[in-house]
Amino acid sequence: MVEPSFSDRSLIKHTDYLTNARVITSSAVNITENQVLTADGNSVSFDYLVIATGHAYSTPTSKKERLEQFQQDNQKIKSSQSVLIVGGGPSGVELAGEIAVDYPDKKVTIVHKGSRVLEFIGHKASKKTLDWLISKKVEVLLEQSVDLDSISEGDGVYTTSTGQKISADCHFVCVGKPLGSSWLQDSALRDCLNENRRLMVDEYLRVKGRSNIFAIGDITDIPEIKQGFLAERHATVVIKNLKLLMKGTKENKLAKYKAASPLAIVSLGRKEGVAQLPFATMIGCLPGLIKSKDLFVGRTRKTLGLVSST
Repeated sequence: MVEPSFSDRSLIKHTDYLTNARVITSSAVNITENQVLTADGNSVSFDYLVIATGHAYSTPTSKKERLEQFQQDNQKIKSSQSVLIVGGGPSGVELAGEIAVDYPDKKVTIVHKGSRVLEFIGHKASKKTLDWLISKKVEVLLEQSVDLDSISEGDGVYTTSTGQKISADCHFVCVGKPLGSSWLQDSALRDCLNENRRLMVDEYLRVKGRSNIFAIGDITDIPEIKQGFLAERHATVVIKNLKLLMKGTKENKLAKYKAASPLAIVSLGRKEGVAQLPFATMIGCLPGLIKSKDLFVGRTRKTLGLVSST
């Protein structure tokens, strides 16, 4: 959104790396004992199933539409003197940081309903991040919200839950998306969802009570920070176990997954970042060197066997 030219590298079609697979572009709407039903009326039979539906996003499905959306958002940022960001999680903080660094003359405001930004990590990392945002002249309003249903950029004035008025030329909504598990609530796996609507999995990442259905990523009930790189670790374990099961290997030989220690890196502009490590918290250029340069896009492309363009 801040640098649209970057989006071309970050948008990857599944058919670019899944060269020997069938890709169906449709939503899964139900599951039986051996079939997944899709929104377009098709059914897909399976011997083994991996559920990785993460969170529900309503973004365009084609690369062309996504690129156009980023261009539109970029023009909105460029033409505005003031920007309101609703949500102080990782997406909201990273967007605010990029705008504040690339456009230091623009007024940036974050409204967050929680008591601190980046609530998914520790208090020390949150405090360091808040101090960094304030140093970049980003206004942060905590324990307040904005009624998303009444948002309009027509008059340029937004009212928070405490009655505070905020003037902004445009806004971006960066609040958490709902889990992508609603389609499972009336399915054969409805009893495998916990009270938070996450799929319960065992140490082999199999869905509770199922020998041939696995789950990975944000949709699982694994007690750890929900991060993309951890979903990759889940996938590695599941791949091993699928190969073993297809060979007829006994259950006690399957690979086990151990919940990861708290670890997170949030980029702050182009060169800085904040990192929460198992035994330390740091902010500045070192975390930025790890993530902020290309947001792991190059590493992801390499992992998928794609040539990394610049």
